[in-house]
Amino acid sequence: MFSKYKKPASATPKVAKAAAAAAHQPAATPPDARPHTVLRKPMPIRTAAEPGSADRDRKRKERLGEIKIELHRELLENLNLAALEHASEAELRTEISSIAGEILEQKGVVLNREDRQTLNKELYDEVTGLGPLEALLQDDSVSDILVNGPQQIFVERDGKLQLSQITFKDEKHLLRIIDKIVSAVGRRVDESNPYVDARLADGSRFNAMVPPIAVDGSLVSIRKFKKDKLGIDDLVNFGAFTEEMAAFLQAAVATRLNIIVSGGTGSGKTTTLNALSSFIDNSERILTIEDTAELQLQQTHVGRMESRPPNVEGKGEVSPRDCLKNALRMRPDRIIVGETRGEEVIDMLQAMNTGHDGSMTTIHANSARDGVSRLENMIAMAGIEMPLKAVRSQISSAVNLIVQASRLQDGSRRMTSITEITGMEGDVISMQEIFKYQRVGLTPENKIIGHFTATGVRSHFSERFRMWGYDLPASIYEPTKM
Repeated sequence: MFSKYKKPASATPKVAKAAAAAAHQPAATPPDARPHTVLRKPMPIRTAAEPGSADRDRKRKERLGEIKIELHRELLENLNLAALEHASEAELRTEISSIAGEILEQKGVVLNREDRQTLNKELYDEVTGLGPLEALLQDDSVSDILVNGPQQIFVERDGKLQLSQITFKDEKHLLRIIDKIVSAVGRRVDESNPYVDARLADGSRFNAMVPPIAVDGSLVSIRKFKKDKLGIDDLVNFGAFTEEMAAFLQAAVATRLNIIVSGGTGSGKTTTLNALSSFIDNSERILTIEDTAELQLQQTHVGRMESRPPNVEGKGEVSPRDCLKNALRMRPDRIIVGETRGEEVIDMLQAMNTGHDGSMTTIHANSARDGVSRLENMIAMAGIEMPLKAVRSQISSAVNLIVQASRLQDGSRRMTSITEITGMEGDVISMQEIFKYQRVGLTPENKIIGHFTATGVRSHFSERFRMWGYDLPASIYEPTKM
């Protein structure tokens, strides 16, 4: 019936047969052609979920989300918020469940047992906590929470990022949670001040950036605060470094060498600094300076300081350098700076050089040599005009040891290098590596194969260790034979 709309034949039968025959003939191979070898790894095949099931789940989730938003609004009108401060968790959960049940009955909404329990939990989190983020904050396996707009929340587990199933209702919902966090610490975030740093009640680091700077929805990063401090033994058991390296670091900390922990974001710098601080004697007075208080020192005599950003009017800022200058007047035995990233570096180096030996800090760098270059750059950015040789002389006399922490491609964290700074040779800072992590290969599951080994170089501070009662055996400096 549709024959008159068909395309006319494009070729005569003979031509068509010839074309078909040509199409089935193998292509001619040049005489010097070689078989093609595929060097790339095959990409994983991503299969989509069943359309019907996914659609049902999405609709169910949207329906629950709409009910939750409406119930939350009603709850805020019905709950006595002043009385909530004195109510126990059990009482509050019961009250929220009761009010929610009444409202659902009035609206004629029927939910099954599972949906009702989920709704009550989410309402409790909305009223008392941080809404959808609350479940992730309570999950001890999650180390980082990264929000890219209301519909995309990533979490980091075991060093690997995963897309979470949790979402916000919309951008307004996400902005309300952000505002709840920052207002609790006396700050604000809006179009005129579109980014903010804050600290959650449990000590977790919080950073947010909102539209119009954040193009596709508000961006939130939360670095969770670990309640259980990892000690040296824990890190050795996890394979972050070896028993020999731990013995060397104990001698270095106890004999008051100035140490810098270097590494990239998420490489475990603060965890390493925490572990190293456990070797400090309990009789010493320690002052810590941080942007966000994360260090968990167990010594008796610890004074903790936290810098403060400017307020809404641009006043009231207390920088790390201000804290560091004041710390020098407080009779510290050691000063520990959570992270050195700016002009406070010059005061840190001067403190290390003038009677506060045994001080420690962290910096962002990819290797020990890069760490030294970063220190030089920070001094230059501080606006201090010094000859390069004088800057390097200051660094070489102040810093004794650089510990390099790295997060490898399989998500594991390793102490990849321990390097000593031994002085100056002409205009160059001389360094020697004592321990390193030797990578050998990769398993089919993309796990790093490698081992820790000494480089065979004896420590420049061996005599100092011996004088302080830490006579390390020469065997720990012998390379590992595999």
